[in-house]
Amino acid sequence: MSSTLSEQLEEFRAGWMQRVPAERRAIMERHIAHLADVGLGKLARQVGERAPAIVLPDVHGKTFDVATLLAKGPVVVTFYRGGWCPYCNLELKAYQNILPQILAAGASMVAISPEKPDDTVTTAEKNALTFTVLSDVGQKVGKAFGLVYTFTEELKSAYGGFGLDIPAKNGTPYDWSLPLSATYVIGADGVILFADTGVDYRRRTEPMNVLKVLQRPAQAAE
Repeated sequence: MSSTLSEQLEEFRAGWMQRVPAERRAIMERHIAHLADVGLGKLARQVGERAPAIVLPDVHGKTFDVATLLAKGPVVVTFYRGGWCPYCNLELKAYQNILPQILAAGASMVAISPEKPDDTVTTAEKNALTFTVLSDVGQKVGKAFGLVYTFTEELKSAYGGFGLDIPAKNGTPYDWSLPLSATYVIGADGVILFADTGVDYRRRTEPMNVLKVLQRPAQAAE
C-alpha cells in the first residue's frame, strides 16, 4: 500500500484517468487551469493574515466555535469538497492517522465542507474520524477565506456525468460552487502560520509537513 498521501492520491488519479471519458477529463483540466489563471489560490487568505472566525454546525447540528480550540493552541483547518470526493476521503483518513501526533504537538484538527450536517456525519463515520467536522452550508466561512469558486456550465455538465448534483449535496438550490481543497494552520493568536491554497483538488498538503509546522511554529511564520 502507498505510504504517503501524495502517493495514494496519484494512485487513485491514475485509475481515474483510465475510467473517465477523455472529454470529461479535458473539462476538469480546463477548469483547474482557469482557477490558476485567475489566481484564486493567491487571493485566498495567506500566511501572516488573521483567519476569519469559524463558527459552524458540527455533525450533530450544534454550533461549534473554533475559537474554543484556539484558546488551547494552534488548529489545523482543512477544507474538503465533500464526502463524495475520493481525494478528500483519502486526505481525511491521512489526518486521522496522524491525529495523535497533532494532539501531542498541542494542536487540534478541524475539517470543513459545504455539505449539510447529515452528510458530514456520514463522512465522519465512514472515515472513522475523531476530530471535529463542520458543515459550512452556504459557504460563509469558505468565502471569508477567499476559497470559493463557481462552476462553469461545462463543469456542471462534467459533474452531471458523474451523477453529482452539487447544489443538492450542499443544501443550496441552484448554487454550483465549491471551496478549494485548502489547508491552514492557525496559531493560537488567530494568525495563519501555514496556508496551502492550491487550485488542483487532486493534490493535497502532505499531513507530515503540516505536523512539522506545528512542531516549529516560529520558523513557519517567518
